[in-house]
Amino acid sequence: MSFLGEYEARLNAYAEGKDPITMQTETPAILTELANGVPEEVLHKRPRPDKWSVVEIIAHLAEDELVSSWRYRQMIENSGCSLAAFDQDEWARLGRYQSWNWTEWLQMFRLLREANVRMFRTLTSDEWERFGIHAERGMVRVADLARHMAGHDRNHLEQICAILKKELPPQP
Repeated sequence: MSFLGEYEARLNAYAEGKDPITMQTETPAILTELANGVPEEVLHKRPRPDKWSVVEIIAHLAEDELVSSWRYRQMIENSGCSLAAFDQDEWARLGRYQSWNWTEWLQMFRLLREANVRMFRTLTSDEWERFGIHAERGMVRVADLARHMAGHDRNHLEQICAILKKELPPQP
């Protein structure tokens, strides 16, 4: 199995049998709980030179939510559209992830996530089935992307817990 296949399988396992909307709804509060009271220098410290800090992970979540917001809406409006991949490390460089504090990134993430969850609650069954063709993953339905993002959240929450040596709250 390729790295991408293994990664997708891990994200799918996190969301298996769970409601991806509930999972996504809870992520901003979990991030807040994990980071509250932790000194800013700890949140900015990389665990290894080639691994992101907590702030960089939260920034990545915020910008990935931005991308997903666009993808959901494009798929719903133009089912069958092309979905470009993006280089997360280049986005980190361009966004200067380390130059922000975690609360700024969290606010951006929370607002984008709330907009997406609000939209999810109004989608018809037909809209959940609309799809795009992702440059790396092939056909992706709106429902698939929502499940992917729930697993993506959980994956990064676990990374943050490992960095901060904290326990992740149980999943619903």
